[in-house]
Amino acid sequence: MNTSNYPLTLLYDGNCPICNLEMDDLWARNSAGLLRFVDITAPGFDPTPYKATIAKMNALIHAQRPDGSLVIGVEVFRLVYALLARNRYIASRIAMLLITWIAARRAIKRSKACASGRCEINIERNGSCGAAATC
Repeated sequence: MNTSNYPLTLLYDGNCPICNLEMDDLWARNSAGLLRFVDITAPGFDPTPYKATIAKMNALIHAQRPDGSLVIGVEVFRLVYALLARNRYIASRIAMLLITWIAARRAIKRSKACASGRCEINIERNGSCGAAATC
């Protein structure tokens, strides 16, 4: 693993349900803290430090290495999943209680949402419910 790539800052579209689902999953498995998450749709987001426009970030996922260089498109996912793949068993052992707790919490949220007829659920990384959920 090339340590100059981490921590890797993922720049994602927080208004996109698919993007949120993926970032939620990555956030839950980020026990080593090697990934950072920045919602480009958050109020006050400034794309200037990332040397890309919001339009470009919306067209292809972007990430920023610690040295400030950008990674664009599929290469972002290669870096993210190479990191997780190489460390998945160690990370799983270290975080087993947390993983179990998160999985149980998500299952409870899904079952409550589905029981009320709202099966689309988006749990934000800060633990609050997203726009698609009733909590």
